[in-house]
Amino acid sequence: MARYTGPKTKKSRSFGESIYGYDKAFEKRKYPPGQHGNTRRRRQKSDYALQLQEKQKAKYTYGVLERQFRNLFEAANRKSGVTGEILLQMLEARLDNVVFRMGIAPTRRAARQLVTHRHITVNGIVTNIPSCQLRAGDVVGVRGKSKGLEVINDSIGSKSDVRKYQWLEFNADKKEGVFLEMPERDAIPERINEQLIVELYSK
Repeated sequence: MARYTGPKTKKSRSFGESIYGYDKAFEKRKYPPGQHGNTRRRRQKSDYALQLQEKQKAKYTYGVLERQFRNLFEAANRKSGVTGEILLQMLEARLDNVVFRMGIAPTRRAARQLVTHRHITVNGIVTNIPSCQLRAGDVVGVRGKSKGLEVINDSIGSKSDVRKYQWLEFNADKKEGVFLEMPERDAIPERINEQLIVELYSK
């Protein structure tokens, strides 16, 4: 399945929460999409349906394809520790997510585009792979000749003051930041029940 590029509000409504950030349209209609809106009686979901929904929510939130997500889970499962927590840490350590968290881009989709268009550097080297896994101490910055881009300056000007994450450090003047460490689970703001994902893949 290709990456989802359809209406974001519709997808948020199907999950019952605004997975792409604040959405005025979602706030007006918090019921599931469909012809009958919120008048239709819906059956209680099975355990499998809840597990699948949680996996889909994580995929759409971070903009990851099915095969990428399974590979990440298998990599997390091979590491020692709590698999679900490690999975979320690996999703947070993706380059496109870090660019978004630092405020260089307004959304993860925009961050992915900046990376693929070679506007972002990692440790001074231009990197165009959004799924690149960062390690503690890696320096993420805007490429020299890309620092004047309006989309980057607008995003930094409006978001860098509110996006504060303890595992990241960002200098708005230099348009450069450091991935300090893997985040603790309670510091990750996404409302994802990772245990349901683990149960799904453990069947």
